[in-house]
Amino acid sequence: MNKKLIYLLVLLHFAATCLRLNAQSSVPSRERISLNKNWRFFKYQDTADKLIYDVRPDITDRNDSVAADSKPTESVTVASTNGVLKYWILPSANNFIKDTAKHHKQPAGSPGSDFPFVHNSFNDAVWEQINLPHDWAIKGPFYKGDNAIVSGGMGRLPIHGVAWYRKKINISAKDADKSFYLDIDGAMSYAMVWVNGKLAGGWPYGYNSFRINLTPYIKIGENNQLAIRLDNPLNSARWYSGGGIYRNVWLTKVATTHIAQWGTTVNTSNVSAKLAKVNIAVNIENTSSSDKLIRIQTNVYLLGNGKQPSIGKKVASFSAQTITIKAGANTTITNQTLIQNPQLWGPLPTQQPNLYKAITKLYENSKEQDVYETVFGIRSLKFNPNNGLLVNGEKIYIKGVNQHHDLGALGAAFNVRAAERQLQILQELGCNAIRLSHNPPAPELLELTDKMGFLVIDEVFDSWERKKTPLDFHLIFPDWYEADLRSFIRRDKNHPSVIAWSFGNEVGEQYTGQAGAALAKKLYNIVKDEDSTRPATTSINYAKPDMPFSQQTDIISLNYQGEGIRNAAAYAGLKGIRTSPLYPSFHKQFPNKLIVSSETASLLSTRGTYIFPVTKYNSAPANDTSGGDPINHYVSAYELYTAPFGASADKVFATQDQHPYVAGEFVWTGWDYIGEPTPYYSARSSYCGIIDLAGFKKDRFYQYQSRWKPNLKMAHILPHWSWPERLGQITPVHVFSAADEAELFVNNISVGRQKRGKYEYRFHWDSVKYQPGELRVVTYKNGKFWAANTVKTAGEPAKLQLESDRQVITADGEDLAFITLTVKDAKGAIAPRANNTIQFEITGAGEIVATDNGDPTDLVAFADKQRKAFNGLALAIVRTKEKVKGNITITAKSAGLTVATTTIQAK
Repeated sequence: MNKKLIYLLVLLHFAATCLRLNAQSSVPSRERISLNKNWRFFKYQDTADKLIYDVRPDITDRNDSVAADSKPTESVTVASTNGVLKYWILPSANNFIKDTAKHHKQPAGSPGSDFPFVHNSFNDAVWEQINLPHDWAIKGPFYKGDNAIVSGGMGRLPIHGVAWYRKKINISAKDADKSFYLDIDGAMSYAMVWVNGKLAGGWPYGYNSFRINLTPYIKIGENNQLAIRLDNPLNSARWYSGGGIYRNVWLTKVATTHIAQWGTTVNTSNVSAKLAKVNIAVNIENTSSSDKLIRIQTNVYLLGNGKQPSIGKKVASFSAQTITIKAGANTTITNQTLIQNPQLWGPLPTQQPNLYKAITKLYENSKEQDVYETVFGIRSLKFNPNNGLLVNGEKIYIKGVNQHHDLGALGAAFNVRAAERQLQILQELGCNAIRLSHNPPAPELLELTDKMGFLVIDEVFDSWERKKTPLDFHLIFPDWYEADLRSFIRRDKNHPSVIAWSFGNEVGEQYTGQAGAALAKKLYNIVKDEDSTRPATTSINYAKPDMPFSQQTDIISLNYQGEGIRNAAAYAGLKGIRTSPLYPSFHKQFPNKLIVSSETASLLSTRGTYIFPVTKYNSAPANDTSGGDPINHYVSAYELYTAPFGASADKVFATQDQHPYVAGEFVWTGWDYIGEPTPYYSARSSYCGIIDLAGFKKDRFYQYQSRWKPNLKMAHILPHWSWPERLGQITPVHVFSAADEAELFVNNISVGRQKRGKYEYRFHWDSVKYQPGELRVVTYKNGKFWAANTVKTAGEPAKLQLESDRQVITADGEDLAFITLTVKDAKGAIAPRANNTIQFEITGAGEIVATDNGDPTDLVAFADKQRKAFNGLALAIVRTKEKVKGNITITAKSAGLTVATTTIQAK
């Protein structure tokens, strides 16, 4: 054979080898594929099928208009029957039950396998085609009247019922040696999953993320049928839960030896500006039938900070490790490394939320088996009983709010941009912390809090064994508390924004003495077993310092007890929990524990609505004769009126300033949310937000901003000054500002200059008589000019204005623009009482998915493109069309008013 031919054969062999290796490397060792598109959906209108998770007690009282701090009651026991499916679902919890002796055994058979909906052959062409995340209830209609099947507590929307989701997934022959998992970030509720006609598992708690192993049921090279049944009961929550698969769904494909679900734990210790020790634990599963010798290698890269941090240089490596993993077993391996001059994660604005990414690779015989990425931050936390929270050595006063999980007019269906907008407006407020009340959030929300520099208390349960509503979590607590608690922590433990775990909120076990304390201790021990690096707490509104329940946590989280409950003069005749301010008592009883107010205020108001006369108290309960409008069901925006157990911001601030060891507060709430509309349960949404449901700022936004951003030169006047029916009548004027002195002018005539006294948090002129014209306030701080503001009497509505929060959005079918409509007079001033009917229209590369106006009593469906303005404002939410680029033009029309248009771009 001549040399040229030999050389050619060698080249051909080399090329073939390269092609083979390239083909192998083109198959990723781990794939996470979105399954959000193109599902088929069906919801029963009347009688549902009999494939129930478990029997439930009969409901004898559907009344949900009770005070939020009402005492929870004992559960009603109902015996399970042989016809229920829970015994096939319970094994899905086994990975999160530590004692293997308590693992659930899979019964024989596959219930529901003869039901048509679970089979590949079933024709679902007439079912609705939808994309996930999906909230079946948000499109309405709203239920109206006193005897509605869903009342105000759950938002008057059709959250209840049984529904099915179906989708086919194709598994390629090239993946024949892989393992397959269905990862569901949240499904409301009692999810049960069939694959190719076989019941594969499920998860009843609607807020937890969970995984179903598809591998035993998958048919390689074929279309595989997923069928998911959900069952969301009436009276199962105190607020709007939504309904459906309302978060993202993923198909995860991995080698049979792989890093387990949420299988890495990264934390840091000995943190300083010069050096940080990084600890990692990697949990590896071997689902194959043979032992595996695996090499583990992890490198750490800098991500930096910002909205879309990109991977930077490698800053550290963990030493490679080799381990044999037995067939069918899993093993956790730990390691440590050092990072020089770490870029620390910390809350804005005084620190930066810097992030790192650990990339862990598994190899078998030098072949890559798995790649797993873990984003984390380097920071130190200290919880000082006298000096509060220290982050990286700096005292950070907690300026927090509570947030429920809905996204206003979009409902429970998670959207990253909608959540980001909520957080951005909260940052403008001066907020630096979020308490996730009262359930695990969407995973992407914590990605946002990591990037945006918020502190988070991550909460899992609103009830334990004792119930707050007839069909809430207490029904499944005995079977699922350990799995829900462990899985919740494993999912979220690497987020640097999470500073503490809360395993309960105002639970009924506060009332049961040693028995309740013992249960709290059991849950506390689970939390600490999963994560010993963060404090564990539960929020208490009844337990007192000398009660056993209060002893079971690392930090003291008080709901309303710090500032006192129903203890002020205006609350004297109310029934319910009554306490004096308890900060001193708790501090004395627990001198080594940090105290934080996990819920404060519960102040109620309707944006832009002012009701006269104004209370003489600095805090008063809202009702028909005190700040409430019994006809229209509004609450005065003088920001003095509260839930029966609540307190004004003025009272809360004063109590905290008198007790400086308190670490801060989480206001109830940052945003209005759907449901729980105290005091008027004929409404659809709450009154307690600093920001209304549409995202418009209430007056108290500026009261909190003046406290939380004390260097902001701002003065906010309330009320508006358009009161033709109040000519000559007393119309008090209040001002929020960080200034210490203010002078008010009415039509250029001074009505007095005031100095703000100690423990006072607003300026108020209570004897001003209305006359049209101009209000002007000039404020001072330390004797020097601070800020000024003017409010003028508006003319009649004359024109409309549209303004988008962003001019360019992404053409991915998910990105949103929030379009604010303002009704203005002929001179361009907002018409503060305008309620004109607005017709929204759109052309181009987008669609209007919802409208709103912030009025808690408005029962027009959110999907309607016709909406009344409420006190001069309305909102249209625009979504892009997938892969459709170009202009999006939004038009607003109203009879007798000048038309408004605005154009944005989808790119």
